[in-house]
Amino acid sequence: MTVPIFYSISDDFTKYAAVSLNSLVKHANPATDYTVYFLNQDLSDEHQNDLHNLSSKNVHVKFAHIDDKLVKPIQNRKENFLRADFFTMSIFYRLFIPELFPQYDKAIYIDSDTIVNDNIAKLYNIDLGNNLFGACTDSSIQYVAKMVKYIKDVLALDPKKYINSGMLVMNAKAFRNEHFIDHFMDLLERYHFDCIAPDQDYLNEIGEGRILHLDPRWDAMPNENTEPIADPGLIHYNLFFKPWHFKGVQYEEYFWTSAKETKFYSELQSELDNYTDDERAVDRQKLDYMLSKEDKTENDPNNWARVKEREAVKL
Repeated sequence: MTVPIFYSISDDFTKYAAVSLNSLVKHANPATDYTVYFLNQDLSDEHQNDLHNLSSKNVHVKFAHIDDKLVKPIQNRKENFLRADFFTMSIFYRLFIPELFPQYDKAIYIDSDTIVNDNIAKLYNIDLGNNLFGACTDSSIQYVAKMVKYIKDVLALDPKKYINSGMLVMNAKAFRNEHFIDHFMDLLERYHFDCIAPDQDYLNEIGEGRILHLDPRWDAMPNENTEPIADPGLIHYNLFFKPWHFKGVQYEEYFWTSAKETKFYSELQSELDNYTDDERAVDRQKLDYMLSKEDKTENDPNNWARVKEREAVKL
């Protein structure tokens, strides 16, 4: 048996992914076999080598190129902007994992802005039952009033059950058997839902009622309103406050401990040192801009809440 783990990255995110991969390898069980796949469209040979060099005897690193035709229906339009800021196809790659890798009935997906602080096979061994996937409640938005309002009024979901898609334990067999990707594409092409978190909103809506909510230690996110989790299994530097751009970020020590063990440490340290206060102020403003979508989408006749009054969107 092998534990399959997937990242989706663009070339400019390699250095952060390398820090995450290093932490995953460090906490892997020597008696377990793991295969880590990097889904990408533009990863350079040099960066593939950098990531491959972090593999170990039982943690194998592979690369999967995403075919343009596969994702052609997902277009560069404002509805698909990540954090209402820019378009990146890579946020949607995770949805295609079950179709692209039919040899796996179960798979783990994690974002690249993460640190693995425990044996990730523990996640894989969780029994999903008939659920489509396991994930953690998005703790980073529970104190953001505008986001809570968006989840309630635009998505018509319970904010306490709204999951973050940066870590998923996927029931790949159920995704395939129930034609998840066909349903996703159908909704995308018919409605072009204007989402604050595009892939995440689709997962929450399509998976409603069939999401296994996991222990929050498996998606611990920096939060200025809460005490840190004492023993985080996976840390996710969600939204804008990245330890390579901001000092004093909650859980930053885990990132830098792993970063020091990679070839990218000095580059990352330099990135932090050279990031200006003006750039940090822009990052903070991006959060406000992201949330400004709420007013417009609340009145959209084809928002999630209105469409759900007319038809079922969940599987």
